[in-house]
Parts: sequence; structure tokens; C-alpha cells
Amino acid sequence: MLSQDHFTLLRHGPTLSLQDITNSFTIGRFERCHFQNRLIGSKGDHLMRSAKKLQAVSNKQDGFDPGRRRFAKLALTGGLAGAAMLADPVPGAPKMFANAPGIKLSVQVGSDPTPEDLQFVRELGAEYVNIWTDAKTANLDNYQRLIYNVESAGLKVWNIGNLSVHNMEEVTLNLPGRDQKVEEYKAYLRLLGKVGLRYTTYAHMGNGIWSSERETTRGGASARALNLDKPHKGFWNGKDFFLPLTHGRVYSQEEIWENYTYFIKQVVPVAEEQGVRIGIHPDDPPVPVLGGVPRCIFGNFQGYVRALEIANSPNIGVCLCAGTWLEGGTLMGKTVLEAIQYFGEQKKLFKIHFRNVEAPLPHFVETFVDCGYMDMYKVMRALRQVNFDGVVIGDHFPEMVGGQRASVAYTFGLIKAMKQRADAEFST
Repeated sequence: MLSQDHFTLLRHGPTLSLQDITNSFTIGRFERCHFQNRLIGSKGDHLMRSAKKLQAVSNKQDGFDPGRRRFAKLALTGGLAGAAMLADPVPGAPKMFANAPGIKLSVQVGSDPTPEDLQFVRELGAEYVNIWTDAKTANLDNYQRLIYNVESAGLKVWNIGNLSVHNMEEVTLNLPGRDQKVEEYKAYLRLLGKVGLRYTTYAHMGNGIWSSERETTRGGASARALNLDKPHKGFWNGKDFFLPLTHGRVYSQEEIWENYTYFIKQVVPVAEEQGVRIGIHPDDPPVPVLGGVPRCIFGNFQGYVRALEIANSPNIGVCLCAGTWLEGGTLMGKTVLEAIQYFGEQKKLFKIHFRNVEAPLPHFVETFVDCGYMDMYKVMRALRQVNFDGVVIGDHFPEMVGGQRASVAYTFGLIKAMKQRADAEFST
């Protein structure tokens, strides 16, 4: 079998133990469950040159079973989740790793998933996992270790996120430290490229995710809510944001657009160089202004269209959170189904957060997939109709009797059944 030592040598670096990792797998708590992400493939610097060469490498690995032999091939080419392939690129062209056909299903796990966590994912029938890290744990040794553990359990990593470079107020609002955060984000993209991960989700909110007191949904399950007529606040990564002005003044829409442009123009070359797709998450909630900060870019359909035009890169697209889009209702400018059709046809739809709400703003309560105002099968069907080949993941689960895994299992079962129904409908 391929040992951790073999893996370390293949990855060109020592493996360190990970201490004091904060587990972000807290289902139903918006503070730590705004989850993400996406693909896999061969490491850009060591692309697969031919199947023959890989077979030659594989044949030297005496004693491997087929699964381990495949793992060795992927490790040697720098890609531990070989669902993506890339033809020899045109010199200077962006690297784009083509996803394998079909909708993939993923499950968010903690920042350091245990063997039992990974067994649970296998029992659900998922192929992929998403993992969150932070500034302290977003490093090569840890990412190698996480990928090795997941692959050894018979699963694949879709994305490893980094809370430190998500919802960066310094970037969105041009605060002190902006350039340092931009460089940190670029270093994160290079880290993803180095370990062979080809997708990440980015959110551009300057003052976090906003909620009021939790409410109950079907059966008395506790769920995140936002009622704009009641006290509410923003939160992200340990920091609270309060009304009336979260940063002491009112920002103009022009400032927000200029700050986004400054950021994305620096990020695009690195994303293209590393072959990493960036799916941008909607502002949650998509209220036009919160705490003096306009949500004019990723709070509506036209803002997305303009933002993608500014980026002007095949590597920049959409992480479409169905729940956030449904929160916005008519404020979004297009329905969630219209957004899927448009971005899907543009090949800009990279990832889906599959969740529902009871009603749109000004007062929404997150609920079960089969309990909100949207028929979520229509969402799955729309994805199938545009040949979506990214990942679908459950998100912001109501808290069920039975705990976290009950919430995840119930949601995943519904998602899987809807996918099977849509596949059957389009296969006839």
C-alpha cells in the first residue's frame, strides 16, 4: 500500500502533525456553516503527458491494488482527484481543466475529518468532500495530509477553502492591509494549484453574513433567519458587524466596483496560471445596502454579469447559492432558474449550494430542501438541462433531532434522489 511516507516524497515535502484545528462542521449555525467548493485534477507543473507514461509508472508499483495504483498515478502527476483532464494548452492561454461529465455530489466535512466522518460520507454515497481551513492551517503540509487522508478513504477532495481569504473586508472596502490580503489570496491560489485542486469559492461581502435571531421551521427545527424589522447583525470568521454603519461611513457603489476591479485584475492571472476556477458566491443576504455598504455587485443578476465581464476570464464564474438567490426574490433581477440557464449556457456555473427558504426578503427562514417556497427539483432539472458538470452540496441545514449527521443525511438523500430523477428524465 501507499504509505504516508511515500505520499510525502511524491509531494516533495515533510508532513507535520496538525494541532488545535477548529472544527467548522457545525450544521445549521450560520457562523460556521457557510460552506463551499470544487474540482480536482492534475497538477499544472506536472501534467500528464501520455497514458503510456502513467502506465509505466504504475507498473513499477509492485503490490498495488487497482485503486492504489490509480492513486499513485495521480500523486505522481500532482493530481489526487483525477476527475479533471487537460489537453496540451496553447502557450499563454488560461489553464482550464475539464470536469468529467455529469453533476457531482459533495459533503462538507470538518477541518480535520476523522475516519468516521469519511465513512459517513461514503455511507451517503457521495464521492467528494469539501474542507475549510484558516490562516494557520492553509499550508502545503496540511493540504497534502488532508488530501492523502481523504483519498485513502476512497473519496476525493473537491476543494479546501481558507476562511482568511473569504469575505475580506480589507479588499471589498479598501481598508488598511488590502494589498497584503490580495497577496495572501494569490498565495492561496498557488497552494491550490500545487496540490492539484482546481476550484475554490470566493465571497466578496465587506461586512459578513447577516441574520436575526434563529427561528423554527417544519417540526420545530431551529434554523437561521433574517427579519429586517427585527434586530440583526453581520458575522464572519469571529467578527460581528452592527448597524447603523459597520465601518463608520457610507460607501458608494462606485467605490465597491473600483475595489472589486482592483482585486480581480490581480487575481485573474494567478488563477489562469494555476488552472484554478473561482466561483463567486452571492452576497448573503442580497439586500441593496447593509450597514452603509452597498451589495451592488453580487447581490443581483446584472451585477454578476458586469463583474464577470470585468474579470474577462474563463476561470472566473459563479458559485450559485440557491438559498441566497431565493432570499433575494425579485431583488435579484432574475429567478434562480433563469440564472442557472444564463450562467450555465455561458459555462460560468461552477458550483451549487442547494438549499431553500420559506419566503424571500424582508423576512426569510432557512428550511428543509422540500419545505420552502421553491420546488427544488426544478433547480436540479435546470442544472441537468444545461449539462452542469460541477458539484452540488447541501448548505445551512436546519437542526434536526439526531444531530448534525441526521440533518446532512436527510438533505443529501433528497439531493441524490432529485439528481437520479433528473438523470432519468434526460436519458429518455
